[in-house]
Amino acid sequence: MTTLKSPGSPDHKLAIAEIVETLSDGELPLRFTAYDGSAAGPEDAPYGLHLKSTRGTTYLATAPGDLGMARAYVSGDLEASGVHPGDPYEILRVMGDELQFRRPSAKTLASITRSLGWDLLRPISPPPQEHLPRWRRVAEGLRHSKSRDAEAIHHHYDVSNAFYEYVLGPSMTYTCACYENRDQTLEEAQENKYRLVFDKLGLQPGDRLLDIGCGWGSMVRYAARRGVRVIGATLSRAQADWAMKAIAEEGLSELAEVRFTDYRDVPERGFDAISSIGLTEHIGVGNYPAYFSLLQSKLRDGGRLLNHCITRPDNKSQARAGGFIDRYVFPDGELTGSGRIISEMQNVGLEVRHEENLREHYALTLAGWCQNLVDNWDACVAEVGEGTARVWGLYMAGSRLGFERNAIQLHQVLAVKLDSKGQSHVPLRPWWS
Repeated sequence: MTTLKSPGSPDHKLAIAEIVETLSDGELPLRFTAYDGSAAGPEDAPYGLHLKSTRGTTYLATAPGDLGMARAYVSGDLEASGVHPGDPYEILRVMGDELQFRRPSAKTLASITRSLGWDLLRPISPPPQEHLPRWRRVAEGLRHSKSRDAEAIHHHYDVSNAFYEYVLGPSMTYTCACYENRDQTLEEAQENKYRLVFDKLGLQPGDRLLDIGCGWGSMVRYAARRGVRVIGATLSRAQADWAMKAIAEEGLSELAEVRFTDYRDVPERGFDAISSIGLTEHIGVGNYPAYFSLLQSKLRDGGRLLNHCITRPDNKSQARAGGFIDRYVFPDGELTGSGRIISEMQNVGLEVRHEENLREHYALTLAGWCQNLVDNWDACVAEVGEGTARVWGLYMAGSRLGFERNAIQLHQVLAVKLDSKGQSHVPLRPWWS
């Protein structure tokens, strides 16, 4: 194990592993090796990282934090051992628990800079999977304009329907499932989630449901099978095409349709219920008043809204996502606490009747998706390329850890539009199980 924690003389050049040790606060919890032959950390560590190239060093040095690590990992310049790239959860857990970095002194920073050389410190193009930085997205429209939202959705959801079939499984559901117990399968838990939403909304045959941000139409088809007339809206053409084919194959075309459209452009009103499952994360916190006001206007008196979305654990944290999530997963995505969501719903006249946090359920859901990615790794790589497959393994495993550690949560909030006399037309006690 390398023991040099500081240069022996002003002219001494640090090896890559020495730099890692110099920056680490305490013992490394994993084995680190680099292309220059240097190594640090326990030789018998169950997990390791290998830096394969100078390009990887440049990524790490020019974008410190999760973005630089992501660039090196997605490009294949940083390899993890002891885990599968479809599910690097265990090494992320160890790094999150035990790997800490200290802020270097000016002297140490100068030594590191001299050791690396200026050639390695010049920024280079990121991997092709990376979305534009926020300042460059202005060319695509104002933040959360219809055109810019469409581009953000395209970046994330139009990867490949076949890829999503491998990762999500038969339900084609890219939102948190609801587990009755830890022994339930992912498919059973997704079916249970749709039953929960359906029952909370109190839907009956002949009712009209609007499902916004409907994905591949799983909620649309669930409700239509039970006699509900449903309109789904998605900004992904690939999702809409897949959903309409599935609707036709099930013989549900008389009751259900999925439109390739912005939810703001759906002209119909007077719905008995609206479901928003996994959309609120994309619309921007500043747009909540307009968002909930629009949904309220589309409900009949006594109509219900179920809002299901990822949240922060408090209402004061920064809404914007971190570098990796913003550039590789959810461009322009924003999160806030459930209290802010409830307040905004109340402020437009909706009465909140129930809310619950399903964060542990999302951790289980992500574990299921990662297992699907591992099981179908070769097919997924053939479909979208190894870099994109690595993005998804890293993102889902990291998100699982986030839900387990209460860095993020998943809340369902049920609200109703009161009639002119303040009547809610809902039972006295919760009517679902």
